[in-house]
Amino acid sequence: MKTLLQILNDKKHKELISIAPNRPVFDALVILAEYKIGALAVMQDGKMVGIFSERDYAREVVLQGRSSKTTQIHEVMTTKVLSGKPDDLVEKAMNMMADKHIRHLPVLDNDRVIGMLSLGDLVKETITYQQRLIKELESYIKGS
Repeated sequence: MKTLLQILNDKKHKELISIAPNRPVFDALVILAEYKIGALAVMQDGKMVGIFSERDYAREVVLQGRSSKTTQIHEVMTTKVLSGKPDDLVEKAMNMMADKHIRHLPVLDNDRVIGMLSLGDLVKETITYQQRLIKELESYIKGS
């Protein structure tokens, strides 16, 4: 099974897509739509200070009756952020995400964010891994 770094290296968008905490939520929504992603790292002075996701928007803006043009990211972002390490295996990350009910996992290398993975990224890799394993087992069985 691959490491988180290997999955990041296989991604279409290798750069970290982020936003500053003092930007309006509307700007984040534009970025999310442009890249067709569900979450952004919130970065300030080169450090991650939170995550802003579609869930944050739904729960903290829409349901609270706030305006996406006047509400700033820092008012509604998630600040307690779980993260993975580059050498963590996909299985470990998936278990953590499932246990904590999160859909996006920043990958940190010595406190530096090197990328973000979605649950979908990890599920896709798991399916590919299982298909490869099945083919190997079928080949082994046919060869015996």
